[in-house]
Amino acid sequence: MLNMVVASPCSHISNAKTGAQENYQIPVIDISAKDKNRSEIRNLILGACQDFGFFKVINHGVPSDVIARVEQEGLAFFSKPHASKLEAGPPNPLGYGSKKIGRCGDEGEIEYLLLRADSQDISQRSKTISHDPQNFSAAMNDYIAAVRDLASKLLDLIAESLGLEITENSVFSKLITDTESDSLIRLNHYPAAISPPHQHPPPILLPHKDCKNMDMSVPKTTQSSQWIGFGDHTDPQMLTLLRSNDVGGLQICSRDGAWVPVVPDPTAFCVNVGDVLQVCQSLFWFHT
Repeated sequence: MLNMVVASPCSHISNAKTGAQENYQIPVIDISAKDKNRSEIRNLILGACQDFGFFKVINHGVPSDVIARVEQEGLAFFSKPHASKLEAGPPNPLGYGSKKIGRCGDEGEIEYLLLRADSQDISQRSKTISHDPQNFSAAMNDYIAAVRDLASKLLDLIAESLGLEITENSVFSKLITDTESDSLIRLNHYPAAISPPHQHPPPILLPHKDCKNMDMSVPKTTQSSQWIGFGDHTDPQMLTLLRSNDVGGLQICSRDGAWVPVVPDPTAFCVNVGDVLQVCQSLFWFHT
């Protein structure tokens, strides 16, 4: 699954503590191989998958202009009046939707576009999404091609780390490069959260995993639900590539049950191990 977060330009994200470990170091891996050989990169990815189930990649090869065009199209859509956006829904499961995501998702504030990563499907759906369907389709398809290539490289490295032989039709990457692939692309938008004057905003909880046996000791307020963007969850697919802008809020759950803030970096992609990949591999990987 390919995933991109689009945030409101005027979003206000609180820096209030949520009991998260602020010194928790999420792995950042340079996959350009400029100063590392392939085996070193592979081992770094293997360690990140086993210990964290989540890591960032830099020098990933996805052109910045391709990312910028998709973000522009996303912001244009989410800036429309609500009635206009509803024309691209309902999410059944594809299309435009809002809230009702994850175990706590129906408490959150989010709207999204969920589409098949398929040029024909996007071309058809773009007619209800954009005033310029051709522009929208071109931007989405260029982004999908670039991110699919990145995902394929990462899956090949993961397969190698498990001792699997990599061929032209490698076991993992074929699942996303095949013409019958069920890959999805999702644009998420978190509406602006503005605090009333002279009041501190309540803590932000944007978790990224349905943690079990954890202390959900986040201060409760009568308005707390409106500060949750995306409910806690695991990702059901094989791999999620998540690209954000410079707005914070994403958190993952560590092994000891603490919520860990992910520092936003528009130049990086976040990679999350999904449920399917955890089942497929022969080692125990922690998925967030």
